[in-house]
Amino acid sequence: MKVKTIAFLLAGLVLYAGLTSITLMFYKDDPDQMNWQDREAFNTKYIYKLDLTKAISRNQVIDYLGGPDITEAKKHQQQVYQVMYYRTHRTKTDGITTKDECTAILFKNQQLIAIGETAVAQFNQLD
Repeated sequence: MKVKTIAFLLAGLVLYAGLTSITLMFYKDDPDQMNWQDREAFNTKYIYKLDLTKAISRNQVIDYLGGPDITEAKKHQQQVYQVMYYRTHRTKTDGITTKDECTAILFKNQQLIAIGETAVAQFNQLD
């Protein structure tokens, strides 16, 4: 009797561990369904993993993070620059997302070229 009970418990534990691992491996996080604290942590983690030496497109970022909280674009010398701001650190509990609560990501012709304060500085230097 005890052997049967232990076997059932072990089988249940193995099944639980297997289903949990499958869910974690294949379930894509949905930023739109997260609360604001989780979304900020999610955005921060993803943004600071971005590698400027690799070709990363604007669409890849949007596919992963969803739409930006704030965005601006300029055309300079036939090149299109877009800076997207994703909230990564809330400063006020006023319900309004401002640039100072976000991390900027700069794209030139839809390719990532800068992150953070560097992105803002480069974008602001454009005519």
